[in-house]
Amino acid sequence: MKFVGIVGFVEYTEERPGVFKEVATERKYAGDLKRKNNRFVSGQQINDNLAINNQIEIIADPYINEHFPSIKYVEWKGTKWKVTSVEDQFPRLILTMGEVYNGQQT
Repeated sequence: MKFVGIVGFVEYTEERPGVFKEVATERKYAGDLKRKNNRFVSGQQINDNLAINNQIEIIADPYINEHFPSIKYVEWKGTKWKVTSVEDQFPRLILTMGEVYNGQQT
């Protein structure tokens, strides 16, 4: 299955000495959906959270090669999902998604 979507990067920039701000950047990538697996995660709330173990394989470009430690989320099917791991298999990166991402966004 093909994937075309947004990969979100969150980096910290120093606004003034000792004060840092999160800055989100989104870039569009294409690749393949390699694995599709959903599960529910029990937590302290009443309803369980949906988590996915989907893997997306994308072709790396110079930007993602330089900023891959800053990858925080992938937008898939209209929802932003937290990236739980990044596997480097040059010239590709394999991104594994987890729960819904609720952090800094553009």
